[in-house]
Amino acid sequence: METVRQIALSFPVVVFSALLALAALYWLLVALRLAPVECFEHDSLKGDHLASTLVALGFAGVPASFALTVLLVLAGAITLGVELAVLRWLPLGLFRIPVGVAVLWGAFALASPLAAGLCHGLHRWFHRHAPQQRRCLLGEKVEVRDEADAEGRAAAVLVDDPAWPVRLHGKPGNLPQVGERRVLVKYVAGEDAYRSVPEVEYREARAHLSRLRLRQGRGGQGRGGAAASS
Repeated sequence: METVRQIALSFPVVVFSALLALAALYWLLVALRLAPVECFEHDSLKGDHLASTLVALGFAGVPASFALTVLLVLAGAITLGVELAVLRWLPLGLFRIPVGVAVLWGAFALASPLAAGLCHGLHRWFHRHAPQQRRCLLGEKVEVRDEADAEGRAAAVLVDDPAWPVRLHGKPGNLPQVGERRVLVKYVAGEDAYRSVPEVEYREARAHLSRLRLRQGRGGQGRGGAAASS
């Protein structure tokens, strides 16, 4: 028991000991109906919030809270494996902190695609058993099945789950076309419908945003270097 306690409180395993304890508390509150499953979702993917970040990483189709829990469990398992196999046998001393940080980064890097794939495989389960969770569909691809009516409304189905229908509400100049593939980007709660954009435009917007952030980061480093040199 003492060995287990030491491992649980060792760095970097202690990070997951704390985070997974919080996750367990959260899901207990969800089970007691004291907290919503879609705790981190917004009505739109616009903005740098947790749900939009997870969608960008490939976690569309499941609630952000579930995706984050799966990511923590897998990254924690990887970190625990490294701790048991390597770290606990090395006399690291103060070097345990930088080594632990590197292990944390590597664990999340390895766990992210695994967790995204697992969540992708489970999103149909959420469609069937938690149909009231609507905002977690943002970022999903849909295929338009009929022409938009006079008010811009059209029927579509999820590309990865054709049995699951969704309602689109387009704006003039951006109306859904039959057979077109689009990406859900905003949930209109009052209408139980979604705003969407063509799949190509969505990819282009993401690529442009990534380049913009990279450019801003380099600009910030350049300004910092100039300030230091002056």
